[in-house]
Amino acid sequence: MPRSSRSNNIDRLLRDWAFEPGRPVVRRVVGEDGRELLQMRVDMGLLQLETTARPDGATPEGFPTYYDYLVSAAFQEGTEFALNAERQQEIDREFVQFYHRRICWLSLNEYERAAEDADHSLKLMDFSTANSEDRDWAMLHEQYRPFVLFHKVQATALTKLQDDEPEAAVEVIGAGLQSLAAIFARHGAEEHYEEDLFVVKLREMQESIKSQFHLGPTLAEQLADAIATEQYELAAKLRDRLARKAQRN
Repeated sequence: MPRSSRSNNIDRLLRDWAFEPGRPVVRRVVGEDGRELLQMRVDMGLLQLETTARPDGATPEGFPTYYDYLVSAAFQEGTEFALNAERQQEIDREFVQFYHRRICWLSLNEYERAAEDADHSLKLMDFSTANSEDRDWAMLHEQYRPFVLFHKVQATALTKLQDDEPEAAVEVIGAGLQSLAAIFARHGAEEHYEEDLFVVKLREMQESIKSQFHLGPTLAEQLADAIATEQYELAAKLRDRLARKAQRN
């Protein structure tokens, strides 16, 4: 059997960049054409990812991502559109690729880009669940919705903090907690919501921001308290303030 070319040997690269179990090891590099790339050290090797569009650099059927292709295909095929085994396999691949890049962005404190990749995964999940006749396959992805949503909320809140907007960060977390509550309710698992790890972590993050920046209750929290204590006139005023704020945003 012929020996591999010396240029194909990555022994030195792996030796000089150690894998660390339990911790993402990520770095930026520059490709031969000058484009920015991400590399993640994994056990027995490494992953190299593009920083824009699809992480593997592929353009499925000429589209930036497989999700973009699917949306177009659904429009073109109409009632004939179906997620067959081949399409399901490609969706699985894209979920994994965007997961790896999301972890890279979080490790590099690139929170806005992490939130964008999380949002892509959520949209792909929405599309898959809505269009798949294989409910078991759809649930393989749906079970990770709280995890992906947690990353999106966390990253978006940290982006707000980077922009020196702590109140906005607290509001993002509050909205995220409501979204998580809706997921648990949809699956009839409300009794597990309070003890869920992602819920606990987001609440801890929210309280930490409030404490650090000396913030009082948000408008949404004031509204919930007013309703709970039957202060309906105050609740009406708070609803108006929330509506005006939403319009401004």
